[in-house]
Amino acid sequence: MSTTSDLIAAAVLIGPGALLSIPIVASQRGAAADSATVRRALAASAADRAARTTATGDAAPPDGGEPVTTPATTAPAIRLATVHQLPAARRAA
Repeated sequence: MSTTSDLIAAAVLIGPGALLSIPIVASQRGAAADSATVRRALAASAADRAARTTATGDAAPPDGGEPVTTPATTAPAIRLATVHQLPAARRAA
């Protein structure tokens, strides 16, 4: 093949991908800025809730929801089948 046909083939194969990558890259940059804003808002909310819980000593959410329950104790695990240990050194077949 000649150089001209190679350049045309490269433009046909790579060109659409290069053009479509521009809006994708732009949206990723915007998502990073949005994520930073969301992280700041969540950190401020967590600090506010921690201050309220420390000030009142109550484990109830500030919006009047149900308080956090104490975790229940879990029962020991029940084996459903017998486990047989295989010998560590087996003969080669």
